[in-house]
Amino acid sequence: MSKDLQSFAVNYVDHPTPDNREAVVIAAIPLVRSIVGRLSIPDHPLASREDLENVGLLGLLQALDGYDSGRGTPFVSYAYGRIRGALVDYLRSIDALPRERRRRLAEAHHAMDTLRQTLGGEPSDQDVADYLDMTLVDYHTLLRDAQCRFALSLHSPIDSEGEQTVIDSIPNEDTFKAFEQIDRESLKAYIQTLINELPEREQTIVALYYFENLTLREIASLMDRTEARISQILTKILKTLRSQLAAMQNRAA
Repeated sequence: MSKDLQSFAVNYVDHPTPDNREAVVIAAIPLVRSIVGRLSIPDHPLASREDLENVGLLGLLQALDGYDSGRGTPFVSYAYGRIRGALVDYLRSIDALPRERRRRLAEAHHAMDTLRQTLGGEPSDQDVADYLDMTLVDYHTLLRDAQCRFALSLHSPIDSEGEQTVIDSIPNEDTFKAFEQIDRESLKAYIQTLINELPEREQTIVALYYFENLTLREIASLMDRTEARISQILTKILKTLRSQLAAMQNRAA
């Protein structure tokens, strides 16, 4: 839950030990996965969910290292922008790979899918290299040059037997719903702030149309305007709000 994440983050700031850092990471996994789930993910061999979750965790750790609990900003709000920014930067970086490398990676991705169907199981690196008519060394070089290696993997073991992984410790679905609720409430609060900054007449139109459910004709009658003019004003308001929301999202990225 966000309350637990906040307490873990504050505890780490006060006592920056490896154990406290790990506690923040585990508590924040649902937040990272929630943000990844909202992205438009390209069909790219380096844009698997595991890749993106690892990138998001790096963004989380950067946020944790820069977090100042004394300023009163909730950690989840502070971390959100850092995580999303890290993900957007990563997606841009893999899209900027040289065309020939992207082509070879796409071929390797296709080869693995084809071999899975043919073999009925996971192909070995040698199987893929043979399919691509490459040496095993060249195939490994292709993967090594293209893939980012991250310090923390969601699928790394966290117990001495190697059976329990970080991803196994993800809380239940209620936790994901809690973070989604945080996102919705934050967005609603921000939109309300934008509406409050509108001229009084425009605030009234928004309130009557969206909260009182009046029709454009009814609003026009109340405000002594034509229906077309009310529609025109409402359209302008929506364009302004969309523009401001887009600007906010770009700043977060």
